[in-house]
Amino acid sequence: MYNIKLLPADQQPRERLIDLGPQALGLEELLAIILGTGYKKENVLELSKRIFKDYGSKTITGYSRVTDVMEDFNLPKVKACQVLACFEIGRRIFGDKSIDIPTIRSPQDVWELVSDMHNLKKEYLRGLYLNIKNQVIHDEIISIGTIDQSIAHPRDIFVPAIKYHAAAMIIVHNHPSGDDTPSQADITLTERIKAAGELLSISVLDHIIVTRSGYRSI
Repeated sequence: MYNIKLLPADQQPRERLIDLGPQALGLEELLAIILGTGYKKENVLELSKRIFKDYGSKTITGYSRVTDVMEDFNLPKVKACQVLACFEIGRRIFGDKSIDIPTIRSPQDVWELVSDMHNLKKEYLRGLYLNIKNQVIHDEIISIGTIDQSIAHPRDIFVPAIKYHAAAMIIVHNHPSGDDTPSQADITLTERIKAAGELLSISVLDHIIVTRSGYRSI
């Protein structure tokens, strides 16, 4: 296990935090301080960098189950709990502060919010849940597929919408292949979700495909 203390002094996040303050540290360094030690052959800073590089700073905040973090991040239970607790604190503080909440007015607004998905190696399906003012009140990873296929059921997509009393929603998924052309499965899923939304009086505003080079609105 690679301890944070084994890093050179000028690379130790804790020392940098003491000397320079938290604002001088990157997200990877802040997470490394919380984790304290690495795992397997990664030192703690390498581990933190891998988590953000592979999954994106916004995407990982959508996780809600320890087992998912363990499996997708290749972490033991204790470290998965640390990661999940860290980002849950952030979510709660974000929700309690009077700060600007993202408002969606166009597909471009969606892209700016989810652009961290563009380099993901697996296909993620993500839901943005909105209030009547089109403000994002909840952001959640719904499913994680293989390299070229995402598996989701409308039931899984609408559970958060009902839980958070959303008036509308937008679904987003990435194409690791780089091709933004909607597959027949993408189109079918969109139609099923729209039909379900009509029954539940929850508007499905869009389905966005994200790739390395940009996005497409279905």
